[in-house]
Amino acid sequence: MTAVTADQAGTTTDHAGKSRTWKDRLTRRRAGKDEAGKGRGDEPAGGETEQQEPAAEADPWTSFAPAPEPVPGRPGRAARATGRFLVHEWTLAVLASLALAVGMTWPTLRYPLYTLPQDYWDPSLQAWQMAWSGHALRTNPGQLFQSNTFFPEPWSFAFSDMLLGYAPAGLLGTGPDAAVLRYNIMFVLAHAMATFGAYVLARQLGAGRIGAAVAGVSYTYAPWLLAQAGHLHIISNGGIPLALAMLARGHGWSLRHGYRPERRRVGWAYAGWAVAAWQLSLGFGIGLVFAYVLAVTLLVSAAVWFWQRRRRGRRPFGRRLFVADLVGGLLFAAVGALLAVPYFKVAELHPNAERTIGDIGVYSPPASGFFTAPAESRIWGGLHEGARATLPWHPEMTLLPGFVLYALAAGGLFFSVWRLRHRLWMLAGVLVTMVLAMGTRFFDGTFTYAPLFEYLPGFNGLRTPGRMMLWTTLLLALLAAGAVSAFAQRVRELSTERVPARPSPWLRAATLLPLLLVVVEGLNTTPHPVVPEQPAAMRTVDGPLLVLPSSQNQDQPVMLWSTSRFPQVVNGGSGFTPKQLDDVRRVTAAFPDQTSVDYLRTLGVRNVVVLRDQIVGTPWEVTVNAPVDQLGITRQQVGNAVVFRL
Repeated sequence: MTAVTADQAGTTTDHAGKSRTWKDRLTRRRAGKDEAGKGRGDEPAGGETEQQEPAAEADPWTSFAPAPEPVPGRPGRAARATGRFLVHEWTLAVLASLALAVGMTWPTLRYPLYTLPQDYWDPSLQAWQMAWSGHALRTNPGQLFQSNTFFPEPWSFAFSDMLLGYAPAGLLGTGPDAAVLRYNIMFVLAHAMATFGAYVLARQLGAGRIGAAVAGVSYTYAPWLLAQAGHLHIISNGGIPLALAMLARGHGWSLRHGYRPERRRVGWAYAGWAVAAWQLSLGFGIGLVFAYVLAVTLLVSAAVWFWQRRRRGRRPFGRRLFVADLVGGLLFAAVGALLAVPYFKVAELHPNAERTIGDIGVYSPPASGFFTAPAESRIWGGLHEGARATLPWHPEMTLLPGFVLYALAAGGLFFSVWRLRHRLWMLAGVLVTMVLAMGTRFFDGTFTYAPLFEYLPGFNGLRTPGRMMLWTTLLLALLAAGAVSAFAQRVRELSTERVPARPSPWLRAATLLPLLLVVVEGLNTTPHPVVPEQPAAMRTVDGPLLVLPSSQNQDQPVMLWSTSRFPQVVNGGSGFTPKQLDDVRRVTAAFPDQTSVDYLRTLGVRNVVVLRDQIVGTPWEVTVNAPVDQLGITRQQVGNAVVFRL
């Protein structure tokens, strides 16, 4: 039995330091327990059970105590979890990005079944790409790269960036209307993802909420990107900052706080590599440079890992994180290699698709392009009309990221939450990417762009160096985020000195002013033309077929029209024109005649569709009604088109 001591008041204290009165001990004994807490109320041998005394009376003062908080049931717990999710920062950021994307791209979703942003040429091509990838996955995935266009060319799906990452969306719906609707939805979502990705990256690196919002908006709605509204593969860049943010979070690293091992999360590292691989699958137009950036980052990280292990005898990132980077890097490289195979096939079959350094010079912008806005800018478009007239190819040479962004980034060099060395590294990155964006305009690119073009695999396939401005914009956005975050932090410090300690309405408005200015400078006047209506013949005539007239711009809507049944069509528009399609356009200039009919039969073409509303002023306006009996073909009027059956 535990030893105890007693005081004069009848209170005993055991060696555990617990005080007990004689009433407590008596109550415990009556309950069949000794002072050590061991049971003493065993059942007697005769089977009789000792009668238990009634429990001690409850303390009457407990009536004045607050009622215990009720334990929520399963519905209550679910409601609380849902509420926490809805007010979480990332949820609000997603919703804000979506709402802003709808407003900033308006009227894209006003008539989403009938219009396309900027024009109906390249967007029609990209709408067809998503439709074809979904159709191929649903019917015959092995023939994904052997598309129904450019008949009879093989590997025709790889004639331009494929947007393969959007293939799951292509599984939903069929026909041109569904393809146009799908394109418009993905167009808006691409803007939302870019805003969210840049916001998350700035937050992970250590920026405040307002600063991160400025980074997200300025990265997505920079004026120069308004000229790229017809290029979904360029607009779809949100995976770049999002992947970088996930990788940084997985490694427990931020620009403001450095490396924090306790914040490492292997799952985020895997997710970052998966998002990076998905971004690459959208196209090499911007994905190739992203791949090289990741490769350099991975090599530097590996060098640090081995150096720290050898010098200090420890692994700075940990074995699991090292394995995650190794597996993720191999996944990313495998996706890139598999996607590169069809492009190598195309380069082998079509030498005319290869670009020269002279081609790069045609699209290389001068330094004035960094201060010139495209015509689609609501604020600067009209004011910069004269400056655009001096640019040889202004759609790819108006590279203004925003005067507000320039000012905020310049302020961020002197007043920022980032360390000075980080600001200097960002400034160096801005200058380097600007020089590369000038292509051959910067001292002929001899020591800048030309070596990359000659020696880095894949760089000779990039036609427009001005798209390097994407990285310039991201770095400027991070510099701006540092400045705005420092300003907001200073406002909070001033607020604590006030009585009461809260910011004045004017200070609150001042913190939001940079965000408002960036939004205003990103407003656009992008046209949304109505897509040409699909001819009835495209829904009934079998392939292989040729649609006349045929040209780069006219063939892209034909590709969209073919999404009803995906017949094989000779028509096609892409980054280059195959020699055979050039021959078809040249030979069929006098169609229908014996030479063109024989040539088309040799290719395997069975039907020719001539669109009456597009042949005004062309030779076909006369020949479409010429006698065809001696040619061995038939003619039939289908809607507003004439169908010749060979």
